[in-house]
Amino acid sequence: MYRTHTCGALRAANVGQTVTLAGWVQKVRNLGAMTFIDLRDRYGLTQIVVEEHSSEETRRTAAELGREFVLQVTGRVIERESKNPKLPTGEIEIAADALVILNRSDVPPFTIEEESDGGDDLRMKYRYLDLRRPPLQRALILRHRMAHAVRTFLDGEGFLEIETPYLIKSTPEGARDFVVPSRMNPNQFYALPQSPQTLKQLLMVAGYDKYFQIVRCFRDEDLRADRQPEFTQIDCEMSFVEQEDVLEVFERWAKHMFREVLGIDFAEPFRRMPWIEAMEKYGSDKPDLRFGMEFHDVTGRVKGHGFGVFDDAEYVCGFAAAGCAGYTRKQIDALTEFVKRPQVGAKGLIWIRVEADAVKSSVDKFYTPDEVRAVAEACGAAAGDMVFLMSGPKLRTLTQLCALRLEVAQQLGLRDPKRFAPLWVVDFPMFEWDDETQRFYAMHHPFTSPKPEDVPYLESDPGRVRANAYDFVCNGTEIGGGSIRIHDPKLQAAIFSCLGFTPEKAQEQFGFLMNAFKYGAPPHGGLAFGFDRLCSLFGGSESIRDYIAFPKNNAGRDVMLDAPSAIDPVQLDELYLDLHTTAK
Repeated sequence: MYRTHTCGALRAANVGQTVTLAGWVQKVRNLGAMTFIDLRDRYGLTQIVVEEHSSEETRRTAAELGREFVLQVTGRVIERESKNPKLPTGEIEIAADALVILNRSDVPPFTIEEESDGGDDLRMKYRYLDLRRPPLQRALILRHRMAHAVRTFLDGEGFLEIETPYLIKSTPEGARDFVVPSRMNPNQFYALPQSPQTLKQLLMVAGYDKYFQIVRCFRDEDLRADRQPEFTQIDCEMSFVEQEDVLEVFERWAKHMFREVLGIDFAEPFRRMPWIEAMEKYGSDKPDLRFGMEFHDVTGRVKGHGFGVFDDAEYVCGFAAAGCAGYTRKQIDALTEFVKRPQVGAKGLIWIRVEADAVKSSVDKFYTPDEVRAVAEACGAAAGDMVFLMSGPKLRTLTQLCALRLEVAQQLGLRDPKRFAPLWVVDFPMFEWDDETQRFYAMHHPFTSPKPEDVPYLESDPGRVRANAYDFVCNGTEIGGGSIRIHDPKLQAAIFSCLGFTPEKAQEQFGFLMNAFKYGAPPHGGLAFGFDRLCSLFGGSESIRDYIAFPKNNAGRDVMLDAPSAIDPVQLDELYLDLHTTAK
């Protein structure tokens, strides 16, 4: 056999044993009389020593070795004279009796170690080499452990794992679809699913009352650190449930994941926060609760003092940054430039420095010291704090102030990736208005049920209607979300009407679901968690890429496979596609 042990298995208890290891050469150190080889596999790293009295063939083979050669080693486990406490195998080494080169390697384009000297683009091109590095190995091992924990919990709760198709019908709502031409049906197209939403609802109609799937989804949208064109969801649905039933099961699931994977116990129930509270206190529907800095509306306190920026504003609010009264003018100017960036879009920033015996602000000439102090206290400030204020249209001001809050917290070291503050955000608006198209869009999706008490407003005031929807949020990231679904065909028709669908258009796009509901659809609801995001959260990273074996870059390209790419004209002909017509 190729090996008796892995490169991470041997300890002091194995001293004296003859073993065989196989792996990749990470480093060779030739010291003349002795040669040291670091041999690595996905389980760890073991030091090999070729001694002066080793056979001539063994010494000759050692001299040929280069980085990333695939090597088999047979030898005795001995105690290391110079132990390495940072390495699990650091108490031992292997005195080589025989070395066999199983495969040679070109010199890799970057170092394959804990810290690499390769840039992102280079490592993406040679992803199969980057995956040999311990950080990525740990990330994918974590992903595997988490998938196992997901399945263990949901199986114990009676959920069935059922696969749904990847070639489905395109729908007009949500992000852009990836489309797939059909060779057997000329000029017709499949779409890759953005989620299995309608399919899992059909499974509820079919009587499979607890469904889940760890499923691949596809969205043709602009990319960020936490987005990929293809991603993985933990997709779930339940029948005969109300919102509280869903939240109870999946709060226990979340606690199970934290406990089993990270060893963290949450004794208290997760906080429930209405959407409007999240927006007004934190400027975000995914608030980071690892620190305070809650927002305070001071509009009524600051208007009417001759300061036009505030007098003309719809909304003025601010927050207190604890212990930041010592910020220099340079630091304040840097934050002002931060909020003026196009990504934030603010016109400026007002500040108040609070000290025990005085206050100082950037608007002192418009307000008395007592008025300035009253505003600071209204924002929750105490001596030693700095207050930051912004103004403008309400929603825009809140989101701009949110960006500043997160930036200040980052500078203060308050966004510790090893601390977790999970919560449920509930009572979302049912619809959001788009000025460009002059119509309402579903905030979640068109199958979300409204709050029963808000149904009377569907015709008279749709913007007032709240959804029976919920998001699971942790550390400022939306990890998952879902809703109670509509199972009444009449209510579903009313929602389609609010969204501007004619009955004919609704039947064309969603007739298969609406027709199924005629045959006894049970009350049902569910949710989906972003598995890649959950892995990066548990792994302490802001990017999901390290937790995906073969991710795309920011342009949606796989630079390793060079995809997307042109295809053979013969294939285009078989698909009845004219590339020139398509390009136009």
